[in-house]
Amino acid sequence: MRAGVAGGVLSMAAAGASASASAAETTQTLQLPTLTADLATQVAQSAEATQQAAANYELQAERDAAAANAAKQAKADLAEAKKKAEAKQQAEAARKAAAEQAASRSAERTTLAATTSTSTSTATGSAAAIVNFVKAQVGKAYVSGATGSSAYDCSGLVQTAFKQIGISLPRVSQDQSTAGTQVSLSNLQPGDILYWGSAGSAYHVAVYVGDGMFVGAQNPSTGVVERPLSYDPPTGAVRVL
Repeated sequence: MRAGVAGGVLSMAAAGASASASAAETTQTLQLPTLTADLATQVAQSAEATQQAAANYELQAERDAAAANAAKQAKADLAEAKKKAEAKQQAEAARKAAAEQAASRSAERTTLAATTSTSTSTATGSAAAIVNFVKAQVGKAYVSGATGSSAYDCSGLVQTAFKQIGISLPRVSQDQSTAGTQVSLSNLQPGDILYWGSAGSAYHVAVYVGDGMFVGAQNPSTGVVERPLSYDPPTGAVRVL
C-alpha cells in the first residue's frame, strides 16, 4: 500500500513537472517580435501626408480668397467706370443745353434788334410823360419795396411812372404783366410795360422808351438803368395807354 501511494505521488510530480514545462514553452511562444522601425516609418509617412494635405488646403484657401478679391475689385471697377460714363453724358448734355440756350438768346437779341427798329420811336402825349419820367430816374438806387423818390424796385418804378399821368397800376410785377393788352415784342411802342417771366407770374418789369431801349430798376448793383432790349430780352409786353 505504501508502494502504491509512493507511485501515485511520483506520477503526480512527473505530471506537474510536465505541465510546468509546457506552460513555460507556451509563454515563450506568445512574445511578439519588435516592429519599432516599421512603425516609426509609417507614423512619419502619415504625418508627412497630413502636413501636405494641410498645405494644399491652405493654398486652395488663398487662391479662393484671391479670386474673391479679384471679383470684388472687378465689380467695383465696373461700377466706377459706369459712374464716370454717366457723369460724362450728363456733362455733355449740360454743355449741349447751354449751347442751345446761348444760341436761342442770341437769336432773340437779333430778332429784337431787327423788329424794334420799325417800332414807333417818338413818344407823344401820355407816353412821352412816362418816358421822360423814367429816364429822369436813371442812376437812382434799387431798393426792394421802394416807390421813389430816391429809390425804386422794378414794379415800384413802373407804378410811379404811370401814377404821373393818373393811371393806377397794381403794385407787383406779376399783376402789372396783365394790367393791359398783350402786345408783340415786334410791335412795341414807347410807354409799353415789358415783363420777364410768364404773364401773371412775371418776376421783373420795365418801361419801353423807344429806339430798342428800356428803362428799369434792375438790381441793387446797377440801380435804375437804361439798356437795349438785347441786354436782357423780355418775355412779353402789355400796353396800358
